[in-house]
Amino acid sequence: MDEVIKQNSNVIIENRKRVNITGVKECVFFDDETVILDTVLGDLTIKGEKLHIINFDTKTGDFSLEGKLVAMAYTQKQSGGSFLGRLFK
Repeated sequence: MDEVIKQNSNVIIENRKRVNITGVKECVFFDDETVILDTVLGDLTIKGEKLHIINFDTKTGDFSLEGKLVAMAYTQKQSGGSFLGRLFK
């Protein structure tokens, strides 16, 4: 039976050197200082140094990252539609 991405998300940080995340739908951006993930709870931005992906299972949504972690923040996704459409809603 194939596993699917769960509708919840957990973040486990180990000694500011490794992070394990569940509920990841997509890796939007990645370099050695910034990772942006699309999760079931919104976009998650991770800042650090010498970051590298250890594992990303797109079927289960499990994601692992190593490096020196500096900051993590969730951002809300913008609702669809144009600026004017949202303004006159």
